[in-house]
Formats: sequence, C-alpha cells, structure tokens
Amino acid sequence: MRVAHIIMTYKNPYQLERLIRRMNHPQFDIYIHLDKKVDIAEFAYLKNIEQVVFIKNRRVCNWGGFSFVKAITESVREILSQKVNYQFINLMSAQDYPIKPVETIYQFFLRRMNKSFISYEESNDCEWWGHAVTRYELYHFTDINIKGRYLVQGFLNRIAPKRQFPIDLQLYGSAVSSWWTITSDCAQYIVNYLDENPRLLRFMRLTWAADEFLYASIIMNSPFKNQVVNNNLRYIEWEDGKPNPKILNTTDINVLKNSDHLFARKFDTAVDIEILDELDKVINYNKGSDIPCPANFKIP
Repeated sequence: MRVAHIIMTYKNPYQLERLIRRMNHPQFDIYIHLDKKVDIAEFAYLKNIEQVVFIKNRRVCNWGGFSFVKAITESVREILSQKVNYQFINLMSAQDYPIKPVETIYQFFLRRMNKSFISYEESNDCEWWGHAVTRYELYHFTDINIKGRYLVQGFLNRIAPKRQFPIDLQLYGSAVSSWWTITSDCAQYIVNYLDENPRLLRFMRLTWAADEFLYASIIMNSPFKNQVVNNNLRYIEWEDGKPNPKILNTTDINVLKNSDHLFARKFDTAVDIEILDELDKVINYNKGSDIPCPANFKIP
C-alpha cells in the first residue's frame, strides 16, 4: 500500500521540512503545493529530500477563495496522473503535524484499505450550516483582484436575490471538512465530477471557503458514501468567535498525547516551537506501537 500526502503551504520552509521529515516512510510520498504567490527559491532545497515532489501546476491561493479548492483539485489530478498506484491521498496543511508514529499511521490505513476519512455534517440539521449557507447564497469576490471589490460585493449582496445552488446536491460540510484522507478511486471520482459539471464550477467561483463543503458534498452524494468514516483523523481545537483554529502550544501536550487521532493542527513555530519538540519525544517513545481506532469511529 502506498500513500500520497499533499501538503498545502505558503510560508515557513523550516516548519514544512520538519513535517516532511517526521512523515518519512518508505511507502509515503510527499507532494508539496506552494502558493504561486510565493517565491519557490526559499523552498527549493526541499526537493533534495527523498520522496518529495513539488506540484508543477501551482495555483494562487487566497484565504477563503475558490482558488484554494482549484489548487487542491489540480494537485490531486497531478498525483493521479503519476505512474504510481496510490491507495490513499491525504490532504494536509504545512501547519499539521503527526501525533502518532509514522509506522502506526501506515498500519492504520493498511487495515482500512477501502475507507475514506472526512468530517461532515448534513446541511438540514446542523448549527454550522445555519450561517454557512451564506458561503454560496451571497456573492464573494475573494479571488477577484480589482480595486473596491468588497464595496461592489457588499452592494451586490444588498440588492441581488440569494443565489441558489446550481445542481441538485444534498450538501455536507463543517468547519473541519477541509482536511481529509480519501482513496484514490474516490479522488478520481471528485476530479471527474468537477470536470463534468462546468456549471457547478462557474457557480463556485464566487463562493467563500468552499473547501469546507464542496468535497464532502461530492463524496457523500457519490457511490463512495457508504465507505466514508465521518472523522478526518485530526485533532483541531477552535476558540469561540475565532475564524481560525487555535495555535496549539506546550499547554496542549497532554491532550495531544492522549488523543486517538493521527494528526493535529494547527502549529506555528514562530509562536511555539517547543510543542513540536515535545511531540517528537512522545512519538519516538511510542515508536512502533499500535493505536486503536479513534473512539468515535464506527468502522465495520
């Protein structure tokens, strides 16, 4: 079994290198998508690390913009075009970090060969969706680089009717749906689906944070629905009222040590580098150990 890990990044090559080296495994390949706005020169040395590949079709990534979804999709497409038989594609941020030994992570997936892991909530019975519908009902000019774009956006949303989702699709998503691990067959289905639905792509260009609902919605309306585990395998902590997850630090070490998840986010070495040092100690101490399925998983 072989796994392709996509790492989306735009800053801090040192932290990225640390993640890459911690994820080193003979059956893991690392694909780096570097935001096209960023000069690659500072990151180029990472190409010398074995099993590391840079995504060639780099895209500009704007926070909350559909450009981020396009970057992920094209990265997946590039990986699927390789002459390598990957069982899983795992999407990560450069601010993620494993909290279990890499062999444990490999064994976890080896025992769940046909499962895909993504967190989601249904749009018809979830508090998150109560405000998330504005992500597609309103116009969002996040990726339109013109002067006064947000003034135009605000005016348009005051006078225009709410936008209606363009196709008949039960929507799924959540604040933690952005990061996932799916089978290659499922990934190919997503790429094909988007290629075959240009109307959907045109509509999605003016949405906000579509990565938190588009992939989950496609998967949960697909033949792969019954193979999905509603858990993205990542420990993520949110602070009330904040648009981004908490930056984890050394005060969180006991929570991470006792977590059943495989990964955690989000980390920032400019804020607290010692937490990664502490995690390395824990991972090395437990190296070669096995872990049970996370407590809230329901896997046949």
